Amino acid sequence: MAIIPDLRERLVGAWRLQSYLATPVDGGEPYAPLGTNPQGLIIYTPDGYMSAQLSTPDREGFSSGDWFDGTTDEYVAEASTYIAYSGPYRVDDLTGILTHTMEVSLFPNWTGQTQERTVELDGDTLTLGTATPMRSGGRTIQARLVWRRASTFPAGSPTAVEKDKE
Repeated sequence: MAIIPDLRERLVGAWRLQSYLATPVDGGEPYAPLGTNPQGLIIYTPDGYMSAQLSTPDREGFSSGDWFDGTTDEYVAEASTYIAYSGPYRVDDLTGILTHTMEVSLFPNWTGQTQERTVELDGDTLTLGTATPMRSGGRTIQARLVWRRASTFPAGSPTAVEKDKE
């Protein structure tokens, strides 16, 4: 793995998900677990915390309008179309290795885990990968996620969302 100078400083900020591909380690065809147009943000703070939120687009809402009052099918759809975790991150300056520690996670099995990520950083494009294979959708895969630095428009403005999709 190539060491990226000043990696920690260059990671700080918000990044919008462009693509997410999973490649089975058994040689199967790569596939897109969240579809061809996934949505997501990953945010790295200067004080060493990160948050990742990924989802399929156009998720259905709960008919009750209450997140604690969904049907079984609504909860299954909610959990199977969303990935979320947050916690400390660390960059080892000697090796260039990035780690994410899942202090909280939608997937309870990840809570408390620390996972290594491969990193490629080219201008406003950040590519993260799983450093070791993981289970996903009943298969053992290597994940590769491509992110683009989010714009600096005010949060929630339609201009910011449209600009970042370009």
